[in-house]
Amino acid sequence: MSDPLDQQLLAAHAANDMPTLIALYCQAAETAPTDEVRGFFLTHAYVFALEIGDTRASDLRQELSQMGRD
Repeated sequence: MSDPLDQQLLAAHAANDMPTLIALYCQAAETAPTDEVRGFFLTHAYVFALEIGDTRASDLRQELSQMGRD
């Protein structure tokens, strides 16, 4: 993960900005070096999506399920 993305994630966590956290964790998953790391980021995005009832939750769940992480 890049330093700018790290900084954006830290700022979004500090601001408790759930929609941005979902987007940033999805972005991090896109460039993850392994499936394990990708699953980690997608799980975070999924949990935040569930917490706020975000419509991305169902797609994230499906993606995690396809990875065998359900």
